Amino acid sequence: MSEHLSIPTPAGSFDAIAAGPADGRPVLLLHGFPEAAISWEYQVAVLGDRGYRAVAPDQRGYSPDVRPERVAEYGMTSLVGDVLAIADELSWSRFDLVGHDWGAAVAWWTASEHGDRLRTLTAVSVPHPGALSYALRTDEEQQMRSQYMRDWRDPSTEKRMLANNAEALRRMFEWKVPPSRVDEYVQRLSEPGALTAALNWYRASRPAASIEKVDVPTLYVWSTEDVALGSVAAFETENWVTGAYTFQMLEDVTHWVPEEVPETLTAMILEHLAAH
Repeated sequence: MSEHLSIPTPAGSFDAIAAGPADGRPVLLLHGFPEAAISWEYQVAVLGDRGYRAVAPDQRGYSPDVRPERVAEYGMTSLVGDVLAIADELSWSRFDLVGHDWGAAVAWWTASEHGDRLRTLTAVSVPHPGALSYALRTDEEQQMRSQYMRDWRDPSTEKRMLANNAEALRRMFEWKVPPSRVDEYVQRLSEPGALTAALNWYRASRPAASIEKVDVPTLYVWSTEDVALGSVAAFETENWVTGAYTFQMLEDVTHWVPEEVPETLTAMILEHLAAH
């Protein structure tokens, strides 16, 4: 069984789920949009059972106590800062970092800028930002796939996503996530200001400077039926990792990897951790 934590940081207290012995090898798991820490519930429980200390926080905007109103406060510097602040509060000098969707983007930036803090990196779905940038420049299909990121900056997005019992928000999950879990995501994002905070991740300006290559031992997991992220960026990612690199491709799996194939993904994570 996972436990619930409140992790105080200078930005506010992050809600989190956790499992495993306090002195276990530390693993931090970062969720994406429009989810929460509970998307990692299965992985946290299994990692805990295996003796790791697994912690998954509700990230900035998703934790009610860390929900700034200014869009600028959802920039990558703040998001990476949250990762380090959480690790510092947990007294983790080095840790393994796992991320899915936006959590993977934050994990890539953390590995690029603070690789000395990480034992390993596991990125799920989202490729290295440099590889995605390459695909957006060269691949018309990826340009089309990524159009939603521009669309969601529109101020009408919240109303559109929550209309008709959040039909648009629910449809995003492609019926691959358990309905009870989707209900919980919808309930959380229907709280005043919550969906705006989550969408501010898309509205904040992103670093113009080119991200560096990553030298941390890296596992990248990509699924062939991901509607948002195509193969060009996925295959380009190996060119952005100078450390040990493992690429796993999941056939006939959609974007929602942690919840759609939890056993498969967890086995891959455990193998990666054991190898490094």
